[in-house]
Formats: sequence, structure tokens, C-alpha cells
Amino acid sequence: MSATREVKLSEAEVRRQAGDSSVRDLRDPRHPGLYLRFWSNRERGTWHLVRGKKWVPIARWPDVGVSAVIAELPALRQRLLRSPATAPVVSGMVTAGQLLDWYGYRLARDRSLSDKRKAGARSAIAQHLKPRLDDLVIAELTADTLDKRLMWPCQAEVSLSYLRQMFALLLTAFRQALKLGLIDSNPMAGMRFNDFTKAKILPKAARLRDVHLPGLIQQLTQAFEATTGDAMLALMMLAHGTRIGETRKARWSEVSLAAAEWFIPAANAKTRTEHRLPLTAQVQALLVRYRTFQQAGGYEGVYLFPNRRGQPLSESQASQVFTRLGQGEWTSHDLRKVSRTTWTDLGIDGHIGEMLLNHTLGKIASTYIHTQAMQQRRVALEKWHAHLDQVGFKAIHNLTDALTEISQNPAQATAGKGSSDLTEFVISEDSKA
Repeated sequence: MSATREVKLSEAEVRRQAGDSSVRDLRDPRHPGLYLRFWSNRERGTWHLVRGKKWVPIARWPDVGVSAVIAELPALRQRLLRSPATAPVVSGMVTAGQLLDWYGYRLARDRSLSDKRKAGARSAIAQHLKPRLDDLVIAELTADTLDKRLMWPCQAEVSLSYLRQMFALLLTAFRQALKLGLIDSNPMAGMRFNDFTKAKILPKAARLRDVHLPGLIQQLTQAFEATTGDAMLALMMLAHGTRIGETRKARWSEVSLAAAEWFIPAANAKTRTEHRLPLTAQVQALLVRYRTFQQAGGYEGVYLFPNRRGQPLSESQASQVFTRLGQGEWTSHDLRKVSRTTWTDLGIDGHIGEMLLNHTLGKIASTYIHTQAMQQRRVALEKWHAHLDQVGFKAIHNLTDALTEISQNPAQATAGKGSSDLTEFVISEDSKA
């Protein structure tokens, strides 16, 4: 077997030489000291840096390809000079694709993230980032290469807001890898999204406005008779401005008519903080009517919005609800938008509105505001639901005008629909109903 063969190193050339069993080592005169020694099976090999008679193993081929190891050579030589006794092993994280694989694996096992966020990150990595950056050597990543490979092509295919999310994900991945010592430097340090585009990211136009509420309520009134579960999901979101994820997972044990409160656990909330929403008399009556409907249908389970398997509606099943209801005219998020917008029009304080939406308050606000302002939230929702009553909400919850005297004079439901006394269904957080 010939000891060494001189070639111009490339991935194709290495694979061609691997088929020649007479060759043991490859070297390229352009890169003095760099050798690839094939293993006996010829399918793998070891990269070495040779100093005098000492062969220092630095990486394995094909785990680390030709372009990757050549890109790392300057840094490897510096490490070998600084610490001759320590082998300057190439990090397994040489390409952007390897870094994204590591970060995707890390995200998938992060218990602090919601399933929806994990799925979004997984999709962005698999569908956009890896296909464009997989073989890009980290040492060669510059603003120019990132623009040519990712930013400019993608701006023609996806929305700017989604592109910004992908950029943020990539930036975070590099920062985390640097903190953990998996890469020597962060090539994205100092890069900003607006370095690549000056176009403004405009919020999506609201497809539901206050003027649409009468028609929307009328539609939900009809849907409540035909597809009660669909309508109830939309009504709970409209009445409270809640997100689809935290609403579809609601349990009856988290609804307390006695305390007039709906508790949303931190695990179900996007912000990972528990959320408590006051229940107005209108919503209490609506819940009683809905629970009566479920029980009449033979359902005694724990969820407000169960699927056929007795589990809460999945993300796709809940989305299908709004595909049916919205018919392409509006989405679940439009319910949240119209609620928040109308709260402002009704004069509800901005901080109270943000608390009701369970938005994370700014650093200053969270530092100085240490109250959940439950009474102010209740007043705000009472004002909002009174506004909804004016456009037809009464026809759904069936609560009479004797709303405020419910304890002395129980409200009557119409024509056998729902319970005649709210106290018949007092559901606590400890209940198994």
C-alpha cells in the first residue's frame, strides 16, 4: 500500500480515493500538515495535523467533511501552538446544519416551551433553515452569505414576520452554542434583522371589528343550537379574549361558579404564568346551559371541549372549529383582537386589558405592579359583556334582567334549555365533574 497520495482535496476526490485500496493517506500541498488517513473499511477516516513526526488526530471523516476541516485549519493551528500537549480536536459542530440539529434536539426537550412553540421551531428548522444552511461552514457564515442563502430568498416566499422569527431562532441558537462552548465564536454577533431589510412588518389587519359583533353574535347563536361545542369555544374566547390553546384545554374543575372564577394553569398558558379570569353572571349562566347540554348528551367527563376520545380538542381539531365557523372570513385570533380593541373603545384601562389577555407586562410594569387587580378585571368584563348583551349575547346565555339579584331570585332559562338555578351546578376546582 502506498503511504501517501497527493491530491487536491475535495469531497468528491476523497470518495474516489477511498475506492482505491492501495491508498492509505491523502494530503494536499495547499494545506501543509493536513492528512486524511483511511480506516481499513475505507468508509471512514481520521483527519490529522502533522508536526514533525507527531500525528495529531483532529476529527473524523465523513463526520467532518473536507470544506469544514479546511475552514477550521487556522484556528486548529493556533490552538496547537498555544497548547502543544493538547490535541486541537475539531468541534463536531462545524456546519450550521450540525448546530441546528443540536438546537432542535434541545428545544424538543425543553419543558418550559409549549408544544405549539416546539412544533413551530421544528418546522422552521426542517422546512427553511436546514435546507438553505445545512452545509454552510460556521466559520464562513457572514452577513453576506446569510443574506444570499436565507434572508433574501425567503423574503420572497414567507411573510416578513415569519422570516424575523426564523432569524431570531437562528441567532438564539448561535448564542446558546457559544455560551456552552460548543463553538469558538458567534458569527452572527452584532447582526440585526433590519440589517437585511428595511421593510416594516405591519400587523395583520383585523377582520373583525365592533361593527361586526351583531352579525357575529347572531351567527354564534345559530351555531349554538346546531354545533354547540363549536359555538361555546368561540364564545369563551370572545367573552374573555383568551387564546385558542388555553381555551381548548379548559377543565370543568378549573371553573368555579361559587368563586365566579375561571383558572387557567400555567402549563396551558403561552406565557407560562397562571391566569385567573372573573366569571360574570352572563358567562356563569352560559356555562350552566352548556354543562346541561353536555350532560343531556351523556357526557360526564372533565373537559369543556372534549374530542371523541375524551381528551381535549387537539390543536388541529380546534383550528378546524374556526375553519367551520369563520369560513375564511375570520380566525380564532380575530376574536381576541376584536375583544381587545373594543375594550379600549369602552374605556377599559390599558393595563387591565393586558392583564385580561395574560400578556407579559414590561419590565418596569412588572417591577412596580404587584397585584392581579381582580376587581378591576371583573368590572372590565362586566362592561364588555353588557356591551355584548346589546348586540344579542342575551339570546345565548338566557339570563334575565334580574342579573344582580341572582342569589335572591334565581334567573330562569328559556323553555327547558339549561338549568333554572345556577346554584345547581356549583363547580369547584376540587370537583371531579
